Amino acid sequence: MIRALSLLILLAACARGPDTVPPPAPDVLRVATYNVHYISLNGEGDWSVADWETRKGPMDQAVKALNADVIAFQEMESFGRGADPNVNLTKDWLLQQNPDLAEAAVGDAREFPSTQPIFYRPDRLRLLDQGWYFFSTTPDVIYSRSFDGSYPAFASWARFQDLRDGTNVHVTNIHTDAFSAENRTGAMDLVAERMAPIIASDDVAILAGDLNGTVGMYPVRRMQNAGLTFAGVKGSTYHFDRGLNIFGAIDHIAYDGARQQGEPIVVRRQFGGEWPTDHYPVIVDLDY
Repeated sequence: MIRALSLLILLAACARGPDTVPPPAPDVLRVATYNVHYISLNGEGDWSVADWETRKGPMDQAVKALNADVIAFQEMESFGRGADPNVNLTKDWLLQQNPDLAEAAVGDAREFPSTQPIFYRPDRLRLLDQGWYFFSTTPDVIYSRSFDGSYPAFASWARFQDLRDGTNVHVTNIHTDAFSAENRTGAMDLVAERMAPIIASDDVAILAGDLNGTVGMYPVRRMQNAGLTFAGVKGSTYHFDRGLNIFGAIDHIAYDGARQQGEPIVVRRQFGGEWPTDHYPVIVDLDY
């Protein structure tokens, strides 16, 4: 018992990250991915609206600390029985608190699944196009069930033009099934298929998100074989909402047509004495 408790204390201590995130160099595009966990509008306790009131200030602090040009979000969802599907407490709050950021990969929830938005800096990037596809045998049908018939999951994407040099940057944002290998395999095969023409083009291709797979597992290997370079995130990115670092990174950023500057940064720290969510944000600086 004492040994187990000591291990948990050690794991929690290892969650400590840098107190400050170094600013990006002037010539890089800073890309981040962040799973922010859904909000239950009808629930109580963890992940409820009351819990969100505690977490929302720290969440804003975390987003500001990233100092990113692009942030791919997952699980940015507020759901409840009878609720308006366009209600999104996290998205609305963060946009209100960060007027220097704009949103992409969003729309009316009846026509565009908006729980995986991509925030960006409009003084750096101009939005050219956006879209989505579901991890399904009918990927272009909104809210299609997954390959095994379970809940829908999807990729959102946005294409930008870098205002500094005219480079086009295509960002794909994904969140794969944590429990079904069938769904993860089908999802990654579909993402590889859809990203193939992007990788073959002159666009910078970026994949960001929660792959629910560590290095060596199929989600990462499939995209490496498709031609993407992974940033090499080390250590845990999912921490059980407790700062516990038990297994390797499942949140990743991969790219083609760009060069990585420095090591990726995993922000393993609390903000305002709270964990804003159960994942750490991941940052990668790219140039091209």
